Amino acid sequence: MTHEAAGVPTTRNDEDRQDSDRPDASRPAPEAQDHAPGAPDAAGGPEGAAPRPEARLAKAVQAAEQALIEFEIAVETFRVEVENFSRLHHQKLGPMYARLDELDALIAEARAARTKDPEDERKAREARAAVLPMPGVDELFHDWMDGDGLSPEAAAMLTEQPVRPPKRVRPSEEARRLYRDLARKAHPDLAQDETERQRRDEFIARVNAAYGRGDVELLKELVEEWAAGPVPPPAPLSESEELYARLEWLTRRKELLTVLAQELEEGPIGSMLRMAADDPDQLLEDIAEQLLGEVSRRESELAEMVQ
Repeated sequence: MTHEAAGVPTTRNDEDRQDSDRPDASRPAPEAQDHAPGAPDAAGGPEGAAPRPEARLAKAVQAAEQALIEFEIAVETFRVEVENFSRLHHQKLGPMYARLDELDALIAEARAARTKDPEDERKAREARAAVLPMPGVDELFHDWMDGDGLSPEAAAMLTEQPVRPPKRVRPSEEARRLYRDLARKAHPDLAQDETERQRRDEFIARVNAAYGRGDVELLKELVEEWAAGPVPPPAPLSESEELYARLEWLTRRKELLTVLAQELEEGPIGSMLRMAADDPDQLLEDIAEQLLGEVSRRESELAEMVQ
């Protein structure tokens, strides 16, 4: 799978090969296909005439679309593999890494307590700081802690004191004037059809958001935007222009997917998967065994120091 993510697969499975090699009973034999004089052939022109440039371009676009689909499947499959392996790696090895960090901190603290050396004490503090905090602690205490400890709102709640209401933005007089002017001009009830109503609904939603924040500058920009009127629809493209635009989009999409595939493969988890593509579970077992050995060695070292 990791090799597929690096590029578009170029081989087909056996079923595809059999299907392509199998005769199609619904397709008439070559000798049974009769063309009336001057009738258009499969290329879109009279029989024997050269295919139109648009027809050749359409075939190129179709081929690019199919190649992009295969590439997206390969990249997404590898992304899921990386995500699943990362989860297993964290579940199986995370506690061992945490134990190693804790042992390193305990060893450094024991050494500092024995030597009283300032350098050892500094290293002990650094080792303790490197111990990972409890997962999710920041989210758990979000809006409850600040630089001085408990936030005023949290302290008030714990002591059953009145909670200070949140700060509210009071729009300025200019903001209110701009808002009223925009609301009168762009109100959805003034729309003559459903398309215009939808445009006004979306615009008024942006006006309300700007007014709620008291953003005078943005309200001024919205005034200018409304005065300019709706953006005219782009001129219709010719068949060739549409095909070229589609081909350019497919090319840009392929470039983005290539970058994503490279990032996945060069990341720590992707690199591990590429090393053991055939048996990633065994790789986890090998790493776990190494970590257990390191834990045992550090525990022995700590036991000798605290005797």
